[in-house]
Amino acid sequence: MMSQTSIEPYTLLRAALSLFQKAPAELEQLQLRQVEVQAKNEYEIEGRVLNSAEATGVVISDTELDRAYKEVRGRFEDEDAFLAALNANSLDVDMLKAALYRQCKVDAVMDRVAARAPKVNEVEIGIFYHSHPEKFHKPETRQARHILISINPDYPDNTREAAWRRINEILGTLKRKPHKFADLALKYSECPTAVQGGEVGTVAKGTLFPELDAVLFNLKEDAISDVVETEMGFHVIQCLKIIPAETMSLKKATPKIQQIMQDRYRRNCQRTWLASLPAVNRSA
Repeated sequence: MMSQTSIEPYTLLRAALSLFQKAPAELEQLQLRQVEVQAKNEYEIEGRVLNSAEATGVVISDTELDRAYKEVRGRFEDEDAFLAALNANSLDVDMLKAALYRQCKVDAVMDRVAARAPKVNEVEIGIFYHSHPEKFHKPETRQARHILISINPDYPDNTREAAWRRINEILGTLKRKPHKFADLALKYSECPTAVQGGEVGTVAKGTLFPELDAVLFNLKEDAISDVVETEMGFHVIQCLKIIPAETMSLKKATPKIQQIMQDRYRRNCQRTWLASLPAVNRSA
């Protein structure tokens, strides 16, 4: 079985944070084994990258290395906390800088390889747009607020009869004074949204209870519903605003599509290149 000490400490730490958001010392044994496998594989792949012809001539400047170092250092409150974290992970400043130099160089080589990826053309963009219409369509949404009076036979004010009477009294007030909705929600609603004047935000179909959903999406803007019953109790709901459905045009969607496809081409180019590299000798 691999030992923790046989694996480059920074790579081990990076794998642990990636898989479990914890340092290696905080992991259970099975988790640590999984992290060790990933760290060793990553280090070997990086070695293949750095031994490739494409790595020839790639040099990381002091400015770039300093930027990477400061990014890591900036995650800690002070120098003592930073140095303590390095020590806890079998690292010191020089080892960290060496590991960051290696990581920056690997990234630079991979960027050089990715630059070989073909450029996305207009025809491909058009095909993607028409093949994935759901990515460019926003359904109708509505801004709404509601008042809830819950049903609970254990409380006199919330028996079914009492709750029904209370919600209808509120509805009667709203019919005379619809501008009082937020005030009445704050005063009477038994939903946590009461503190926001009953506002539930902007919702699409299928977000709320089915009974509320059906009523809300049949209301006109600013209209207030009759009493609606759900498993929570009795509601009155108001449609504050209707945001119509929208389909993004091909012209507007083009930059997004181009980025998605170009990133995909770059990753495919990198994977193909990595697969072509000689395997690392594991006999050592």
